[in-house]
Amino acid sequence: MSPEGEELAAEKVAQIVEAALLAAEGPVTVDGLFKLFRDGELGAEEGRKKVRQVLKDLQAQNPERGIELVQVASGYRFQARQDLSPWVSRLWDEKPPRYTRALLETLAIVVYKQPVSRGDIEQIRGVGVSQNIMRALLEREWIKIVGQREAPGRPAIYGTTKAFLDYFGVRSLEQLPPLDEIREMIEPVIEAEKAAVEAAANAAANSARVEKDGEAAGADADMVEVYDAAEGDETRTTADQESTPDAADGGPEQLAVAPARDH
Repeated sequence: MSPEGEELAAEKVAQIVEAALLAAEGPVTVDGLFKLFRDGELGAEEGRKKVRQVLKDLQAQNPERGIELVQVASGYRFQARQDLSPWVSRLWDEKPPRYTRALLETLAIVVYKQPVSRGDIEQIRGVGVSQNIMRALLEREWIKIVGQREAPGRPAIYGTTKAFLDYFGVRSLEQLPPLDEIREMIEPVIEAEKAAVEAAANAAANSARVEKDGEAAGADADMVEVYDAAEGDETRTTADQESTPDAADGGPEQLAVAPARDH
């Protein structure tokens, strides 16, 4: 630990900033990093300027490392490089959440048309918006109530949050892709959802057909067994009849008895 007011070496400052960013639970602002240092530890030069320079130097090191320092809406944070996500994601057993078409469309409308009310969203989509969708977006802190419209009932109007920008790794809404690109991103999700529904329907139909065919096959097998049993009985009956002596055809030869003679 350095004495009170002693200026720290540039390398030490960089180590402190890097360690703080790695230990933090979320993004940290320049002011948040600046407050880590006591008076005089950053020297006579403006302390925030020195912190920004350290951040710039850390970002320059990114291409050689598996992590990168990015600036999002809430400040700076370290995160795994995007191209390494297929491997890093294996750390977690649970699959990433899948969002429905309705939720993604609702979110896109809030993002690109904000501030909007629930009625605005329903008018744009042409269908009703489930309360569960709005609750899910609010619970994820991707949207928030930013006010109330001066209209009958004073409906709430919604906008996006810093948490939304942080999640998608951008500093401001201006960094988001155009709406057409968002549609292209949502389209695969829509197609996947349709395919999943069709696959489930086909699986159910096939299962029912197999079960029905199995029942029919079982019935046929039972009929064959009954027929075989009946045929066997008939064969046995015929054999019994053939093995029984017929009086007309002659049975065991009768012994000839000589007539008695009179003496």
